[in-house]
Amino acid sequence: MGDRADVRTILATDVGSTTTKAILIEWKDGEYRLVGRGEMPTTVEAPWENVMIGVRKAIRRLEEVLDRRFLDEGGLLIRPRTNGEGVDYYVSTSSAGGGLQMMVAGLVSNISATSAHRAALGAGAVVLDVIAVDDGRSTSEQITRITELRPDIILMSGGVDGGSVAYIAAIAETIVQANPQPRFGATYKLPLVYAGNKDAQDIVESIAGGELDVHLVENLRPRHDVENLGPAREAIHELFMNHVMAQAPGYAELMEWVDVTIMPTPGAVGRIIQVMAEEYDANIIGVDIGGATTDVFSSFNGAFTRTVSANLGMSYSICNVLEEAGFERILRWVPFGVDEERLANWIANKMIRPTTIPQTMKHLILEQAIAREALRLSFAHHKSLARKVEKEKLSVAWRSQQQHHRVTGEEIVKMMELNMLVGSGGVLSHAPRREQAAAMLIDAFEPEGITELAVDSIFMMPHLGVLSTTHPEISAEVFDKDCLVRLGTCIAPVGEMRPGRQALDVKLEMPDGETVEMKVQCGQLVRVPLAVGQTARATIQPLGGLDVGAGRNRQLVAQVQGGLVGVIIDCRGRPLRLPEDPQERIQRLEQWYSALDVYPMEKIKEYQEEHPIEVTVKRKEGEKKGGFLSRLFRR
Repeated sequence: MGDRADVRTILATDVGSTTTKAILIEWKDGEYRLVGRGEMPTTVEAPWENVMIGVRKAIRRLEEVLDRRFLDEGGLLIRPRTNGEGVDYYVSTSSAGGGLQMMVAGLVSNISATSAHRAALGAGAVVLDVIAVDDGRSTSEQITRITELRPDIILMSGGVDGGSVAYIAAIAETIVQANPQPRFGATYKLPLVYAGNKDAQDIVESIAGGELDVHLVENLRPRHDVENLGPAREAIHELFMNHVMAQAPGYAELMEWVDVTIMPTPGAVGRIIQVMAEEYDANIIGVDIGGATTDVFSSFNGAFTRTVSANLGMSYSICNVLEEAGFERILRWVPFGVDEERLANWIANKMIRPTTIPQTMKHLILEQAIAREALRLSFAHHKSLARKVEKEKLSVAWRSQQQHHRVTGEEIVKMMELNMLVGSGGVLSHAPRREQAAAMLIDAFEPEGITELAVDSIFMMPHLGVLSTTHPEISAEVFDKDCLVRLGTCIAPVGEMRPGRQALDVKLEMPDGETVEMKVQCGQLVRVPLAVGQTARATIQPLGGLDVGAGRNRQLVAQVQGGLVGVIIDCRGRPLRLPEDPQERIQRLEQWYSALDVYPMEKIKEYQEEHPIEVTVKRKEGEKKGGFLSRLFRR
């Protein structure tokens, strides 16, 4: 824990895969605030091959913005801060070079391998593949896969303490035969973290120690019903920054600059989510939707989970969103006719030119429709992995005909218990209207009960996450005041929505003394302005068997927070279902988008005249969902 009195000026950088971002936090007028930001392209690849070029340029950009010096003539940080120049403290995160890339190996796919998968994700890794004895692949296929992928680190687990060691030895042999080579550095050994049955530690070291850099940590699953992820995560983090990234161009110098160990960017974002969940004593979901991947983080009642949807993003992976979601699910959010072939071409161009942004309102609506599906699919993936660890005895005919266990715990993520939903990534943080960000979050995540909505203003969460490891109170203060853009509060009842019937009686006691009363019908979306920093006392009476958090038909009284969008009352139902009839669907979309002022309605009317719903080109009969990538590359 650092001393606040000695830290008045904090410089933080995030070395991203494409952009290096620098921010300055300072003590001003009795509080810590963000005072400036600069960014420049990352320089990890040819022709620069030195991340420090981009780091220095980003800091120089910050100097220009603030008209102050942080680097001396030789390009070194000025420390300690003197006469208004230099900084007291410097931290950094990194996802350059593709970030932390790992392979996971375990005995049983849905036991040890799943736990290892969660440990790797929690350390901020992208998991390239999961190898298990029962994954259906032959040993030669597994060897080929390990050889091809070239991970930064391999995490190996398997067996409870005191169990059999035979299959652990077989997995170790498979990894050694693959002879995996590191991405960075031709002379150092690839790290292998072994977090399995402690009785097999000597065997793993004797088999793999000559070829790989073996690190032994506590078992991920010491018993069938116990999951112990912490030691493996810490070992992965330490190995990545001090051994793997030390081989990457320029990182040795960067590691000399920082005052605390560099963190992988996703791990830092997860860290700030955990800190804020503790600070607010709240259940929080955070999402970072990028060009190639979408990360989802959740902290529910102290249980933290992170997942990476490595094939769902808004530029490099945008074709995969179409492939997985299909045209119908994307186009259900579009209130005018769309030629599927033209949409496919537009998406392909976005993949080929990933830095482009929509140039017309029409393309913005299409992009945000795709974003809804990328977010929805990523969240579904997250919920499937965020489960309590329980055990269930299961007789299976697997190799030795013995008793095994599998994780069958209930879902941790319960939307009625969610307090805050935070969005990050360009499509959310830089949406032209904040109403668009709110609509995308609500449509994709379908929050229930009372949920506060926010977005990361300028993607500061990584910087604040690494800062929180030493100064959590400073990080929390800046997160609350400068990072979060508060959109408002969503009120959403759960239960069967019957068209034409009343869903809620709502009374809002506003901060100016005015009382707003309304009857909200099933299928309606209603917006009530309530500014940032303001709260209203809401009395909500659900009808017709609906529930807003107190139980079916039970009144709920709560304080709701304001924001740039205000209070959104969503009575469209959970799960959210759009009408199958095209004209009815478009009519509903018009009502909803108009209620929130998501898009200019005159533009939507214009597009409807240009592109009536009848012109939408249907897929050929029998064509599989998506099927887009194969058609694209046949051209």
